[in-house]
Amino acid sequence: VQLQASGGGLVQAGGSLRLSCAVSGIISGMLEMGWYRQAPGKERESVASISSGGTTNYLDSLKGRFTISRDNAKNTVFLQMNSVNPEDTGIYYCKAHYSRNNRDYWGQGTQVTVSS
Repeated sequence: VQLQASGGGLVQAGGSLRLSCAVSGIISGMLEMGWYRQAPGKERESVASISSGGTTNYLDSLKGRFTISRDNAKNTVFLQMNSVNPEDTGIYYCKAHYSRNNRDYWGQGTQVTVSS
């Protein structure tokens, strides 16, 4: 299983960004997917997750600004980030959990930088 995250970049505060995580090696619909981020000097934290059935969960402070979604036909998971602020700066990672072998798989991360 391989995950390829993309879509990061430099964006101004108040702007939007959409991250993508392309899954290969397995049908993504079988996976629980999640986005994590790690800000400079901080621990990695969970941002959002989506189950194989489409149930979503978010970090409370991000509700209403970030949306996680999946396109199983494209084996891709997305993170739509709206109204971003400098505190959203960090490296964003996608993670897949495969329940059948109870393993986690991580993408390489994509850098998001929000300028004020």
